[in-house]
Amino acid sequence: MDQTLSPITAPIPVRASSTDDPVELLRFAIDAHGLGAAALGTLVDIRGGSARALGAHMAVAADGRFCGYVSGGCVEAAVASEALLAMAQGRDRTVKFGDGSPFFDIVLPCGGGISVAIHILKDVGALRHVLDRLERRQAAGLVYSPERQTLISVDPPLRACWSEADFLTVYRPRTRIVLSGQTLEAQAVARLAEASGYDVIAVAPGGVRSVADIIDPFTAVVLLHHELDAEAAILETALRSPGFYIGALGSTRTHRRRVERLTAMAFRQDDIARIKAPIGMFGPTRDATSLALSVLADIAAARLAAYA
Repeated sequence: MDQTLSPITAPIPVRASSTDDPVELLRFAIDAHGLGAAALGTLVDIRGGSARALGAHMAVAADGRFCGYVSGGCVEAAVASEALLAMAQGRDRTVKFGDGSPFFDIVLPCGGGISVAIHILKDVGALRHVLDRLERRQAAGLVYSPERQTLISVDPPLRACWSEADFLTVYRPRTRIVLSGQTLEAQAVARLAEASGYDVIAVAPGGVRSVADIIDPFTAVVLLHHELDAEAAILETALRSPGFYIGALGSTRTHRRRVERLTAMAFRQDDIARIKAPIGMFGPTRDATSLALSVLADIAAARLAAYA
């Protein structure tokens, strides 16, 4: 692929936002395409270390605005410049940075190398399809063909990867947290989760009947009650759900009582073992903010483990 700078005059790249949310990136690309032209950059190869995972995106508008990340921020302006040149020349390109790259003045702090495939959007139907599926809390997939210079929607793969000569990207809904508990700890978790961009749904007492409909495979259930009776109904619902995380407040002794109750109710040991209790990644914590950090770190780690 051509990786030399072109004499074609191009706009100066300017970051439009600091988001790395795939939904916002795809919306930006769709809007930019509607205003003239746009390109989508995708991280398709990692050599050594990398700040981003395979499939990470950047979206670049023809006027120089861009958003998204394919590294820790050290090559994004260069990627945007290459995308602008690709749009000016009318053909896709794949560019290497770091290890193995001809751009000796662009060094990745991790010491590795990455390759970014830049696709000029000819239409945005595939992107709209992804957004539609994510809106319905369903995973989605795209396949990019460098040879045909096409981007089409497909059933979601297990992970971003190459399949022969095509690159597949997977998109999954935003993490949802179903939160139960009228406690200071619950308020702290809700505030921090919302600030982190999670979809938070607080379940009020008596609202358990509708919970089963909102716990999908991309949902974490957080139970922050000080009494086992208060958590019982939603915990039983969570154990019958496909949620990827179930965490419950309480000491090791409290959890033994919890296990005894669930065993007496004929829940299988495999199901009971899904409960993280005491809740959180680290502990014991002695204040609400520390507990909230512990819980959200645990949820993030569980999501990565489930969908890495």
